[in-house]
Formats: sequence, C-alpha cells, structure tokens
Amino acid sequence: MTKRASTRFLITLSAVTIKDQAAVVGIGRTPYWKRGQSHPETEMSMACTAILDALDDAGLSVADLDGFSIYAHACDPATVAAVLGVPEIRFAAAPTAGGGGSAGALGLAAAAIAGGLATCCVTLMSLQQLNRRLGGTAVDGVLAYATMSTGGGGYGRGGMSPSVAFTANNGMLSPGHGFSLITARHMHLYGTRREAFAEVCMSQRDNAANRPMSLQREPLTLDDYFDARMVSDPLCLLDYTMESDGAVAVITVSADRAKDLKQPPAYIMASAHGGSGRWGPGIFRYCQTPDEEFASSGHRPVAERLYEMAGVGPEEVDVALLYDHFSPMVVLQLEDYGFCPIGEGGPFVQDGNIRFETGSIPVNTHGGNLSDAYIIGMTHIVEAVEQLRGTAINQVEGTEIALVTGGPASLPVSGTLLRR
Repeated sequence: MTKRASTRFLITLSAVTIKDQAAVVGIGRTPYWKRGQSHPETEMSMACTAILDALDDAGLSVADLDGFSIYAHACDPATVAAVLGVPEIRFAAAPTAGGGGSAGALGLAAAAIAGGLATCCVTLMSLQQLNRRLGGTAVDGVLAYATMSTGGGGYGRGGMSPSVAFTANNGMLSPGHGFSLITARHMHLYGTRREAFAEVCMSQRDNAANRPMSLQREPLTLDDYFDARMVSDPLCLLDYTMESDGAVAVITVSADRAKDLKQPPAYIMASAHGGSGRWGPGIFRYCQTPDEEFASSGHRPVAERLYEMAGVGPEEVDVALLYDHFSPMVVLQLEDYGFCPIGEGGPFVQDGNIRFETGSIPVNTHGGNLSDAYIIGMTHIVEAVEQLRGTAINQVEGTEIALVTGGPASLPVSGTLLRR
C-alpha cells in the first residue's frame, strides 16, 4: 500500500509546473552609485525605496505585499516588513546561492504563488559594497575579494570555509582566481581568444553609453582592453565587474491578477536552478570535474530543464540577459544555453552575434554588471521586463521572450524565461 501511494504522489508531482502561473508586474530601483558613494543611504533605506517604487509601478501597495523571495542575504524580511508596515508575511525563502540565485528567486516566487503560499512576492537586492566586502578589499573598484566567508553579507560573517581553505595555501583566494582557471581551460581546449572577452566588454559598454543611470559610459576600445592591467591571468581589470551600491526590487503576482494591474505583465514561462554537481565545487576545489563540465558556466542542466518547461528553444529567445561578473562567463553561457555549439563561443562573439541591433542574440542590452551596475544580477531582470514591455532604452524590436540568468557561481546557478 505504501508503495502504491508513493507512486501516485510522484506522478502528481511530475504534472506540476509553474509555467505561466505568475508574472512580474512591478520594477523599482534606487539610483546606482560607485562603491562607497551611497552615503547617507543604508541597505535598509535603499531596500525600502526600491520596494515602494516597485509596488507603485505595479499599482499595488504595502498592504498587498505578503511574500519575500530573496537571495544572497538581500535583506532580513522581518525587519523590512516592520519598517514598511507589511500586515502579514506569508512566505519568506531564498535559494542557497549568492548571485547564482538572482534569476532563480523569480522561480521561487512563482512557485510560492502557484502553490498558494503567497499572493504578492518581492524579489530584492540591496547592496552597499563596504558592508559586504567579506573580509577583503576592492581592486580599483572591481570585485576582487581577498577571502570568501561562510557568513557573508551584512547580517553576519564567518571564517574561511573548508572548501576555500583547501586551495588558499596556493593563493587561490577569490572568485577571480577560480574563474581565471575555468577561462584558461576553455582557451586551451577550444582555442578561445581574449579578443572574445574584449568584445563582451566593448559591446556592453556601447549598450550602457546612452543610459543615464549606467555607471560606466565612456567609450571602450580594443586597445583600452589590452592595455588594462592583468589581475588574474587571463582576466584583466576590464574582465571583472565593478563594485557598486544600490537596490533593485521586482514584484510578482499570479497571472490572473496581473491582467488587471497597471503594467503589461512579464509572464514567467519557466525557471530552474541547480547545476552540475561536479561543476559546483569546481570554481574553488578544482577536483573531480571533467573537462567538458569544468570549462563551462555550469548552466547546462539548468538550460535543459528551462527549455523543457517553457516548451521553447534558444532560437526563440529574443534577448539574453546573462550574468556577467566576469566577461568570459558570458561566452560560456552562450554555449551552455545553446546559442552556439560548445567550444565555439569565442568565434560566435567575435563575429558580432551579441551586438544590439545587428547581432543574432542581443546580450545585456543595458550594459550588464560590467558597465551598467553590479546589483548582483537584479539589473538584468529589470532589463528583461522593460524589453518585454517595449520600454527599454536599447529596445530589441519585437521582443517576445527574454532569458535571464544568475551565476556562474557556487551552486545553485539559475535561469528564467520571461515572455510578453
């Protein structure tokens, strides 16, 4: 009897999907500042400002908010709710990830709404880099932590984790060190050239140039790229994301409710988070990870599940907002999400395929983490929603489907497909 009941339960679960059950209806943000320039704001004040802005954008109020789907120590829901006067929190949860959870947090919100656990969820990042240095220092304003802490964020710090301590004696102390090895291996296996990484940086800088909010708008040339100081070979200063301050919030409600609100809905077609189990520790431990997984962004299993849930393929995606804490990871994600074959990301990018207006798949049309602002992936979600609304500054004509990713990072990494 137990076995039969268990089988029925599994069959029921397999039929459950979040596809088109929820939609993003509100986006809000503060100004963006370079690291350390957001005083007298605090992470709490910026969080509240962004949430109120997102609720207003949706035509909702604090009284409607009852769920927090967050990631990477974005906030303490209890404190934010108390400050804002939220009547009741019905749901508060986060993926076990840093920046890898940004896109996945939308899927978590959709699951909560589809399951009846909440009716109106906020996904948020509020960031002041001086509060989140994790024991390290910035290098010329880029993300270059000296150590990776187990505690992290503004709500407590811990010591060095065992996985980091394993390689620390060799000087492998920061995310940049780990991703430089992944990059070098991809270059060795497939002949990828630094010119491809330069194209990522230059195309995204061009996208940011006409956006008043973007922090990096000055022109960037190939000579500028190759003249930049090497930080962790083969990654130079321009391959690293900047450190910046600010807050971004998005509001998700049910698809039925979204139809009657202020803005055109951006429906959540599919969302997945996780990744290859052998890739996850690879960015710091470098063991038991075969080449075909190590020289990747770790997103391939996520991409497969994402497309399967949505019932579409990469050829139907109109714009890709790919997490770009390090420029080579854009190249590797293009491969993992099927926009080009494995190993051919470098030539694909160098041929201009990610360029706004002329490329086959416009990438990070807002400038991304590298040039717009590094709010740990949330600016990518905002850009996806604006593209679907038709209000983006660098609008891709006829956008119907947008891909947003979180990570590469320690697992889980994540991806979400949104549609008009």
